[in-house]
Amino acid sequence: MKIRMWMASSGEGRAKKSGRNWKGVPAFLALAAIAVGAGALRAPAQQTTPPPAPAPAGNTTQTGETAPPAKTSTIRATVELVNVPVNASTKRGQRVIDLSREEVKVFEDGVEQKITHFERETRTPLRIGIILDTSNSARPKLSYEKDAAQQFVDLVLQAGGTTKNLAFLETFDASSSIIQDFTNDPDVLSEKIQELKSGGGKALYDAIYFACREKMLKTGPREEIRRILIVVSDGLDVQSQHTLDQIVSMARMAETMIYTVGTAAYGFSNPGDKILEELSTEAGGYPSFPLRDAPGTDLESGYLAHNQIEGTSQNKGEGAETGKLSSERLVNLVNALQAIGHSLDEQYTIGYKPLRDALDGTYRSIRVETTRRGVTLRWKPGYFAE
Repeated sequence: MKIRMWMASSGEGRAKKSGRNWKGVPAFLALAAIAVGAGALRAPAQQTTPPPAPAPAGNTTQTGETAPPAKTSTIRATVELVNVPVNASTKRGQRVIDLSREEVKVFEDGVEQKITHFERETRTPLRIGIILDTSNSARPKLSYEKDAAQQFVDLVLQAGGTTKNLAFLETFDASSSIIQDFTNDPDVLSEKIQELKSGGGKALYDAIYFACREKMLKTGPREEIRRILIVVSDGLDVQSQHTLDQIVSMARMAETMIYTVGTAAYGFSNPGDKILEELSTEAGGYPSFPLRDAPGTDLESGYLAHNQIEGTSQNKGEGAETGKLSSERLVNLVNALQAIGHSLDEQYTIGYKPLRDALDGTYRSIRVETTRRGVTLRWKPGYFAE
């Protein structure tokens, strides 16, 4: 205890001043006390430099090596690669499967990008949402829509469950409902489709918005999966809380391409057709109107729509004068959905590293062009850099 009191005030003068007599104390004890006292005085000076932080786990630096001085750096996140699925077809709808990289150009926000990856792709898994109109206005056509949807499901899921594709079924009237969640079993989906019945009002926009936000946004890495919505409807909406701009924005956020199949009867003006065209075009898909073919061929089958030829009474048994369509006409629904299914099997994947590569959360629009004449391209319209 006496030694600790002395260590707090070092030096011979201070020892004498304290009046303590060190005579008779063994020499080795005195030297030890002096040494400890000196160390105690130097300790504060040594602490002016903070001790080095412990090495992180996994550090393989050998003992004795001098670690390089710490550097202050800024972490910069960048877009590594943008994948763009592209479908190519002729004006008649036939698929084009022999495009080369040299025939294609890709632009981001109007600036041409260097293509680093180009291949014909058939293996990317699909996540498909099938949205059917079950409102009161769809009642006359619902049975045909159900048959067409069943055949489409068999095509894209390849009966037997051997595909990596998954599909879900959603319906809408005054509200929307997920009738069957994602599955790769066509029999399960077909059973749910056959059970459908028509209901009340019409909230098309809300149904699409819900599908994109609650299903497509949660399906996994966007670069590894293609997201597709198939909307079978006349395009009319009277009850939705969301707008057309909002559903287009949500579809882009979910990187979901929307294909629409119009069901309005031939011979009638339908404002919903324009909505379907705009929706699918803005979301990277395309619209189909299988019930608006030219009337010439239908004259042979006996089908005439209301006001097609003035004064005629042909095919009234099929309800033509009210705008209903005959079974021969509605077979085209099946053809339209099957055409979409085949187009999803054949596509190109274009990859590029964007010149503007910062992850700043902005939306980047994409445009793809081809130098080959007579070929129409459809592609993912853009992405959010986040």
